[in-house]
Amino acid sequence: MFRNPLPLPVFALALACLTAPLTAQEERLSSALDDAHTRYGFPGATAAIALPDGSVVTAATGLADREAGRAMTPETPMLAASIGKSFVAVTVLALESEGRLSRDDLLSAHLGDRPWFDALPNARTITIDHLLHHTSGLPDHVHLPEFQRAWTGLAGGPNFDPEELIGFVTGREPLFEAGQAWAYSDTGYVLLGLVIEDVTGQAWREAVRTRLLDPLDLGGTVPSDRRDLPGLAVGYVDPDNPFGLPARTADAQGRLLWNPSVESAGGGFASTSADLARWGQLLFAGDAMEEPYLDRLLDGVPVDPDAPGILYGAGVAIHADTPRGPVWGHGGWIPGHVSSLRHYADHGVTVAFQINTDVGIADDTSDLVPALEAALADLAISLIR
Repeated sequence: MFRNPLPLPVFALALACLTAPLTAQEERLSSALDDAHTRYGFPGATAAIALPDGSVVTAATGLADREAGRAMTPETPMLAASIGKSFVAVTVLALESEGRLSRDDLLSAHLGDRPWFDALPNARTITIDHLLHHTSGLPDHVHLPEFQRAWTGLAGGPNFDPEELIGFVTGREPLFEAGQAWAYSDTGYVLLGLVIEDVTGQAWREAVRTRLLDPLDLGGTVPSDRRDLPGLAVGYVDPDNPFGLPARTADAQGRLLWNPSVESAGGGFASTSADLARWGQLLFAGDAMEEPYLDRLLDGVPVDPDAPGILYGAGVAIHADTPRGPVWGHGGWIPGHVSSLRHYADHGVTVAFQINTDVGIADDTSDLVPALEAALADLAISLIR
C-alpha cells in the first residue's frame, strides 16, 4: 500500500475538493451538456458560462479520447481555431493605442518590401482595417483545393510557414476591390500576424501573450504551435474530409498527426471553455486592456447585403438584433475541433463551448452548434434572473 505523502488535514482537504458536490449552477450546465451529448452522440464537450459577478460556471461531458477511455473534464483544452482571431485583432488595436501602427495604414507600409508582396491581390490598396474586417478582397487559402491537397503532406512532415500560406493566394485575382465587399479570409489574418511581427520585433504569438494572455491571467490558453499539446482532447473527423485525414486526428499518445501551427495567425491557440468565457467577458466589458477600444472593436461592416443585422468588427462577429439582444463573439473550426464564444450584451453573460469532433458540423448537416448555442444562452440568462 502506498503511503499518503500529505499530512492528514491537507489530505482530507484535497479529498474533499475532489469529491465536492456540484453547485446548482454547475448541475444545470452539466445537465444541458449531457442532454446534447445524448441527443447528438458526439465524443465529448466542455462548456463555461461567465457571469457578471466574475464567477465562471463550468461543465464537461463524454470522452476526450474514445479509444483510451479518457474522460473529458472542464480543464481539457481543445484547439480554439478562429476564435484566435479575436486575440490577434485586439493585439493590433493595442499596437494602435501604443502609437505603433494605425488601422488606416496601407499594408504596403509594413510588408511592401517582401518579395511576394506585389503578387498579392489588391496589394497596393489593402489597409490594416481591411484585413481586420475581412474586406480586403483576398481569397481564403484554407478553402482552396491546392491547400487542402497540400495538408495531407503535413502528417509527420514539415509545416507551412506564414509566407508559404500566403503563397496559395499570390497571383490570383482579387474577389473584389479592397473595401467594397466582405469575404472571410484566414489569409488576411496570417498577414496581420506578419504585421504584428514587423511592428514589435516579436513573434506574433509572443506579442499576444505579453499584451493579453499574461496580464489577464488566461493560463489555460497556449500557443497551438506543436503536435504534442499537453492534455489536448483527441479530435474526430469524417473519414471523407477534404484534407485526407484519418477519422482520429491524433496518434495513440495523443499527439496530433499534423502541426496545428499551420493555422498561423488565422487561429493559433489551444484553450479551455473556461478561459474562452473569461476572455469574452473581459473583452466585451472593455477590460481586456487599459486603453479604450470597444468602439474600434465593435465598429462592424455588413457581411451580406441581405442580412443587415449581421456585422463583422475587428476579429468579432456581431449579431446586432436577436431575440436575446445583441450577440458578440466568434466561432472556431479546425479538423476535429469546434468552438463557440458568444457574449450576450444585454445580459452581461458570456458562453463558450468546445466539441472534439466536426462530423456533421463542417458540412452543416447537423444543427448541433446552433442548438447548443441557443440552449446554453437561455441557461446563462436564467442564471442571472
